[in-house]
Amino acid sequence: MRESPIAIQTTSPLTFDAAVARAREAIAKEGMGVLTEIDVAATLKKKLDVDRPPYLILGACHPPSAHRALSAVPEVGTLLPCNVTVSVEDGVTVVRAMDPGAVMAVLDSPALAEVGTEIAAKLRRVVEACKG
Repeated sequence: MRESPIAIQTTSPLTFDAAVARAREAIAKEGMGVLTEIDVAATLKKKLDVDRPPYLILGACHPPSAHRALSAVPEVGTLLPCNVTVSVEDGVTVVRAMDPGAVMAVLDSPALAEVGTEIAAKLRRVVEACKG
C-alpha cells in the first residue's frame, strides 16, 4: 500500500470488475454506503468521444461521521462523500481512497480531525481488502 498527500492506494491482482465488487463489499463491511457512482470512462466517451481504460469513482459515506463533521464545520460538505476509485492504469488495477484525515486537516478543526482519523482507518481497510 502507498500513500500520497491526499490518497491511500494499492495495486491489485484482481480484474477491474472483481476489484469494484471487492471495494463495494469492503465499504459495506466498514458500515459505509455508496451514495454516488461515476463511470469516468463512459462519461468521457459520451461527452468528449475519448477512449480511456476503466475508471470508476464510488462516493462512500459513513452517515454518523458525516453528521458529526457537518455539525462541526458545515463547509466540510464540499469534501463529502469520501471517494474510492478503481481504475486500470498501464494494464494494472489500481484502487485508491481519499485520505480524509489529510483532506479535512485544511479546515483546522479538532472535531474534524477526529472524524478524519476514524474514516481514514476505515478507508485504509477498504483499500487493503482490494489487494487480492
